Amino acid sequence: MRRAINPTIVLAVIGFLSGLGYRFLFDLPIESSVPNYLRSGLHAMGITLAGWGVHRYFTSRRSAWVSRWPLLADLALRSATMAIAVAVAILALQVVLYGEWIEAHWLINEFPWVVTLSFFSSLLVVTVFELTRLVGSRVLFNVALGRYRHPVREERVLMFLDLAGSTSLAEAMGELRVQSLLTRFFFDIDAAIVAHGGEVHAYVGDEVIVTWRLDERSSGAKCIDCFFAIEDTVAEKADSYRQEFGMVPGFRASLHAGPVVISECGSSRRQLAYFGDTVNVTARLQEYCKEAGRNLLVSADLLGHIRPNSDILVEPLGHAQLRGRAAAIEVFAVQRRA
Repeated sequence: MRRAINPTIVLAVIGFLSGLGYRFLFDLPIESSVPNYLRSGLHAMGITLAGWGVHRYFTSRRSAWVSRWPLLADLALRSATMAIAVAVAILALQVVLYGEWIEAHWLINEFPWVVTLSFFSSLLVVTVFELTRLVGSRVLFNVALGRYRHPVREERVLMFLDLAGSTSLAEAMGELRVQSLLTRFFFDIDAAIVAHGGEVHAYVGDEVIVTWRLDERSSGAKCIDCFFAIEDTVAEKADSYRQEFGMVPGFRASLHAGPVVISECGSSRRQLAYFGDTVNVTARLQEYCKEAGRNLLVSADLLGHIRPNSDILVEPLGHAQLRGRAAAIEVFAVQRRA
């Protein structure tokens, strides 16, 4: 599987190129020298990375205390913090790169405008980020383009993954505490989903629905690898779960592939909805995991499109009659080799 490009490197390059562009467009031609272009690039790169560092902090678990605040207060704090970080980076890099102290009249007359502009720019960036987190960047992009204004049929891989024994957990721990467990669990596994090219379609109770486009790149079996990456993530955080909840969450999942009809639905609140037999089969296959006593079940339709890695063991379980479906499907249990 190809590694994803580190966004920090991408932003550093974008910041550096932006600094070069700013120097070219707004500075006097007499100042157009290689050292000055280099300083401008490094200056803009440092400002970009300062803002990115603040963003990384507020999207990590270390900032969980802020997530309990009202959204407006959360946005205001993040925007103010980012604005301060950017303003400090501007001042510090000016001294470091150009070897000159900031003049007093600039601090009094110009710097407040820099902070104000940084704040509102940060507020815009943070608001857009929250919007993409709410609906998903790919969904937002496709909705903006009007791709799903009318029903569209696409070939998709679907994963239905749910927390095992959530009903008994609710009885033992209480519904509020189980919800805290689910919130923590969904947060922790998100990085593994994104790293394997998955897109979260919806959270339904104790279940998350993940989807991939079914194309030639699916031969890498990223969807299967994703499940085991989630397994590894939970194992790594097992001690933390025991300390916080007195247990380590278990989960089961199903994977199936086929045509899905996707369209925008609703009026007062629009969302993308998935329809079709592929969705129903994946949901029923996930239910069948408990009956089969396996943590991951996949369909023959999926295995017809992908090539599992060599460390994956695929065990045929025969044909299964899934609830609410007349035709049986061929089912396989998947696990890692010892």
